[in-house]
Amino acid sequence: MMSKSPKDTTVVVGLSGGVDSSVTAYLLKEQGYKVIGLFMRNWVDETVTIHDECPWIEDSNDAMSVADTLGIPFQVIDMSVHYQTRIVDYMFSEYEKGRTPNPDVLCNREIKFDLFLKTAIQLGADYVATGHYVRKESTSVEGKPVHRLLSGLDNNKDQSYFLCQLSQYQLSKALFPIGHLQKSEVRELAHKAGLSTADKKDSQGLCFIGKVRLPDFLQQKLQPKEGTVWEISSNAPFLDEPRTNLEELARPFDFHPKQGTKRGTHNGAHYYTVGQRKGLNIGGSPKPLFVLGVNTTFNAIYVGQGDNHKGLYRKALKINSNEVHWVREDLALGKGTSQKFMGRIRYRQPLVPVTIHHHESGFFLEFEKPEKAITPGQFAAWYLGDELIGSGTIAH
Repeated sequence: MMSKSPKDTTVVVGLSGGVDSSVTAYLLKEQGYKVIGLFMRNWVDETVTIHDECPWIEDSNDAMSVADTLGIPFQVIDMSVHYQTRIVDYMFSEYEKGRTPNPDVLCNREIKFDLFLKTAIQLGADYVATGHYVRKESTSVEGKPVHRLLSGLDNNKDQSYFLCQLSQYQLSKALFPIGHLQKSEVRELAHKAGLSTADKKDSQGLCFIGKVRLPDFLQQKLQPKEGTVWEISSNAPFLDEPRTNLEELARPFDFHPKQGTKRGTHNGAHYYTVGQRKGLNIGGSPKPLFVLGVNTTFNAIYVGQGDNHKGLYRKALKINSNEVHWVREDLALGKGTSQKFMGRIRYRQPLVPVTIHHHESGFFLEFEKPEKAITPGQFAAWYLGDELIGSGTIAH
């Protein structure tokens, strides 16, 4: 629903120094848009970054090189103070509570499509564009404009989950030029355009800050504190106790030291997350140990052997009403209603059937089959077909 022609439309591209955002800028330039490249500097503390993986200075230089090749204006903007307050402080707070936040979802909602968008508009932009593998379609429902967030066509790269908290306004101002492409096609276009990032490997780091050593990152504020690791047997009777309603199905197992066997020590329960396998440093088990539960109040970790341990699985989860977000506001569930969707509780997880129930006490997602490692603090997202409809922060 563009009212202006490309030559009269200014688009600010978030140039990260990677191939995806580089090709995003190239395609928009080819289509005749007035393109400006902006690199966000979100991080200043290099003591916890792995320098040879993805230093921000190298990324900034790569972004500048791409802008120079394309002949577009380029700026570096410092978002580090806002990133600290909106993302980092929130992450520390969540980990301290024994929850596991998703910084990439938060960065898109709070930084890229909020503060970055506002900066772009101040520069005269009509839209912002990013190198996400998602698509957007704009239509109207009952005479009102509606923007649909669709999965990227490359199933291996679809990033709609990371944008699950965007609003209709944010989508109205967003362009995703590579969402219809395969990753291989993006690299081919980068080679064709002579972009220096054509063969650059994908960053695995946090949003625009490079790869971070998470334990070092967390230890900036969360001090090590020795606690006990307790192993829960998969045959423990309480794991088979019947659960007859949604509240019970969604409730995590209430692990207690008296139910388990002491297996070792750890340096702080807040450093661990449900489903985690690596980093326990406890050997001597026939099967790998997985974290079943984390109790930061008593600084205890509960583990079990094997990824089929009963304590890893639940049939439902709960999202508090104030933490549910509908990308499609017109499709929000009314209180007392239920609807079937396809859903996921983490990035790259295949979509699975889920029924969402809107109760007085909150929203419950009920899965057809028990789900592994439902993790408080992470986001659950739900879809109709290839359209992302809504999401919410997992309470438990």
